[in-house]
Amino acid sequence: MEEIVSFVGGLDGVLTQRARSGDGSPEIAWGDTFFYYAPDGVLPQATQPFATIVTKNYPGDDSSRLDRPGVFRVNIAAGKEEFIAHTGRTPRDSDVDVDAGAPAPDALDAVIPHPGYGSLGWLAVNNPGPATGVEVRRLLQQAYRLARARYLRRN
Repeated sequence: MEEIVSFVGGLDGVLTQRARSGDGSPEIAWGDTFFYYAPDGVLPQATQPFATIVTKNYPGDDSSRLDRPGVFRVNIAAGKEEFIAHTGRTPRDSDVDVDAGAPAPDALDAVIPHPGYGSLGWLAVNNPGPATGVEVRRLLQQAYRLARARYLRRN
């Protein structure tokens, strides 16, 4: 997890928010990490993060079973094309039952549609490792490029 935080945090213009008590973030988010493209260093108010790391189940999002010891999930908004490339379907079709042979939402070290935000094109990986480490970094760079491009269009 710390390797991912260092990697993404090292990209130019990235603001890393580690939610904790007293920073204004909701208690449920404490301990999780959010990545924004914010070259001014100010947490954007009207922008979603381009990637997150979550360390626990959220209400309605327990299919990844993040309550297992040491399990975390990297969530990545890498765009529609990457979503299709990894899942074989469009984001709108991501609520379709898992295809035979496709990784389950609680699989470790496998790229999956995000259990809650797959319909928005988010991908996820529980405990990236040898099978996905390089791909996770590539997807994070793609999400970063998309977030940067959105920022530049708006500003």
